[in-house]
Formats: sequence, structure tokens, C-alpha cells
Amino acid sequence: MCTTFIGLVKIVEARTGPSHVDEGAALTALVFLASAGSSYLSMRWPTEGRLSTKLEAAADICFVLGLISLSVISVLFAYEVL
Repeated sequence: MCTTFIGLVKIVEARTGPSHVDEGAALTALVFLASAGSSYLSMRWPTEGRLSTKLEAAADICFVLGLISLSVISVLFAYEVL
């Protein structure tokens, strides 16, 4: 989703001028990557109870932060704040 968003921003930037929305979306993609990586590792190491629990919590936090970030960036872009 972030990749599609970045592509659309690049198309719009050609008409309206440069913005920093694509950079924010790229950082949000990294947050989603951290979420996916933490989730994957928590499933791969289920015998490490305490570590698995921390990785699950990290995955949940990163995922929610990614959703919030992407939503805020989208709204700011829609209202031409960014």
C-alpha cells in the first residue's frame, strides 16, 4: 500500500511540484516492515516464551503506529498540507 501511495504521489508531484509525502510514506513502509519482521520472529521462536511475547507486543505497536502514520500522511496530503 505504501508503494502504491508513493507512486501516486510521484505522479501528482509532476503536476503540482515537490513535496515530502513520499518520504513519509517510505518511513511508514519501514514501520510496517518492522511489524512484519517482529511478527515473523515471534512465530519462529515460540519456545522462547518471554522473547516471543515481547516480539508480539512490538509487532502490534509497530502495526498500529504504521496505520496511524499512513492515515495522518494521507489526510495531510489530501488537504495539501504536505
